Amino acid sequence: MDIESYNKNLFHFLHTSPTPFHAVANTAEALRKKGFIKLLETEPWHLERASGYFVVRNDSAIIVFYTGDLKPWETGIKLCGGHTDSPCLKVKPMPELQNNTMTRLGVEVYGGALLNTWFDRGLNLAGRLVLRCRGKNNTPCLASGLINMDAPVAVIPSLPIHLDREANTKKTINAQEDLPPLLLTGAFSKPGALNEALLNAGKHIPDAGHEIEEIMGFDLFFSDAQPPFYAGLNKEIISAPRLDNLLSCHAALESLLLTRGTTPCLAILADHEEVGSETPAGARGSFLTDTLTRIVPDPEQRLRTFARSFMISLDNAHALHPAHAERYDTGHACLLNQGPVLKLNAAMRYASDAVSTALFRQLCQEASVPMQTFVMKSDMPCGSTIGPCISSATGIKTVDVGAPTMAMHAIRELTGNTDPHSLFKVLKQWFTTGAEPLLSLT
Repeated sequence: MDIESYNKNLFHFLHTSPTPFHAVANTAEALRKKGFIKLLETEPWHLERASGYFVVRNDSAIIVFYTGDLKPWETGIKLCGGHTDSPCLKVKPMPELQNNTMTRLGVEVYGGALLNTWFDRGLNLAGRLVLRCRGKNNTPCLASGLINMDAPVAVIPSLPIHLDREANTKKTINAQEDLPPLLLTGAFSKPGALNEALLNAGKHIPDAGHEIEEIMGFDLFFSDAQPPFYAGLNKEIISAPRLDNLLSCHAALESLLLTRGTTPCLAILADHEEVGSETPAGARGSFLTDTLTRIVPDPEQRLRTFARSFMISLDNAHALHPAHAERYDTGHACLLNQGPVLKLNAAMRYASDAVSTALFRQLCQEASVPMQTFVMKSDMPCGSTIGPCISSATGIKTVDVGAPTMAMHAIRELTGNTDPHSLFKVLKQWFTTGAEPLLSLT
């Protein structure tokens, strides 16, 4: 797949995945088309050799694996992982705020969002609904499904400079007062308008039954309504929402779909990384270990599997900002379109060490892809990823890498037009090569 085709596919995935639920649904659909079989956590698993499977938890996290020869205690498992969530605004349970014939929706800030970028942009509304319905034979039932307005249905207007003369020098944002998006005005602004709109959207949910009686719950999020686009005179920059971390999820999916080797391969796309990962669908939860336990039921063989396995943890890396070079460590500043970024931290906020670094470096060399190295400035705190969560829980040797990114956690982020494809090439090398170059070191 060439760069242009790959990016076109990525753009579609980003735009049609405004929430983790949609990202997982789109991933599952792509897997079904390639013959992967869906497993249910509530049912027995009967795994066959050289077969592809996937399992979903909470509609927002997914694990995909290819069984190979089904002897992972002899070969280990090739793993990679990312997260499906991104910083955003989550709608409150009772959100409607009425004021002077205007309706706004109360929101909470999800994750470490760069809030100033959310103003004056068209905002889409999407997420998961749980409905009380009447099914066949008038039987009451609950149904859940996804909705996506796929339109700029709301906006957060800025206060004019005339009314805030210090807006360009001392701007502060109060999440409670400033962030509720404007949804309706004038005659359309009436109590219950959101509920009515959600009920109409719920009619398109396949399992909603013949009659929807009530919305019993929802997980709704605002997101940027504008699709991804190229920027720069030569289209060398990608501008898109949710690059952190759907870029990584897409690369994991596309590369694992190509694997047909003898070594078992697995990708975990976990939820809730931006808020700490401590949920059933998060990397600190039991999803991965539960799945690996069912793939390798014998405790002794499972521990041998962990000891032989290796994981590539995928999460975007900070690219050098041209106006703020002083915020980056000299010698470890990374650039767009210069290859994937290896991330290291002495406090192990990233899971990379000398051994895992060496394996990733060798993979890049084999894939003919350049590599960069990032270390946070010593006088600044370092973020983290799912890598330390999983490596500490399983003992699996792990490296943390990602695509270089500007404006991370803004409503729109930037990466290079070659960077997603470069990451994909390394992962493809990882999943398709039969060699285990550092097996003796792990």
